[in-house]
Amino acid sequence: MATEIERKFLLRDASWRSAIEHSEPMRQGYLLGAQVRMPAERALASVRVRVDGTRAWLNVKQAVAGIARAEFEYAIPLADAQAMLATLCGGVLQKTRHLVRVDGTLFEIDEFAGDNAGLIVAEVELPAEDAPFPRPPWLGVEVSTVRRYYNVSLIDYPYQQWSAIEQDAGDSTC
Repeated sequence: MATEIERKFLLRDASWRSAIEHSEPMRQGYLLGAQVRMPAERALASVRVRVDGTRAWLNVKQAVAGIARAEFEYAIPLADAQAMLATLCGGVLQKTRHLVRVDGTLFEIDEFAGDNAGLIVAEVELPAEDAPFPRPPWLGVEVSTVRRYYNVSLIDYPYQQWSAIEQDAGDSTC
């Protein structure tokens, strides 16, 4: 079983931009969007379709709180993914993923567009929950377990609808 261990952070400033190695626009939607809720009310997984450039993926991710969860990802034909996004998803997230490497560790920085414009988060995948990783000065407040920052949540409750208090959990407008 594949396990994803991922931590997510807001950003303090835009100094990370000078270290971008590559950027790729992405679109993604959910065929099944599972929120972490009371056990009797929740689906066990979310099912996502994603297009980045000319590649497409189907992703199944366990719906549990925390930084570690089962995840399975499969390449699918681009035309199939585009059709799923157009006809089977209740909404589509748009973002640009910027890749920034710090001391050999890859940070994926997602800059959202559309109804989530203004939100920027950095994610780092780790080999173990307690694995050390660099803390560059631009890395801000950790939001790994804050549900409103989960991509699946941003479909139903986009950043532009958040209250000033919700948006002020840290500086995410870098």
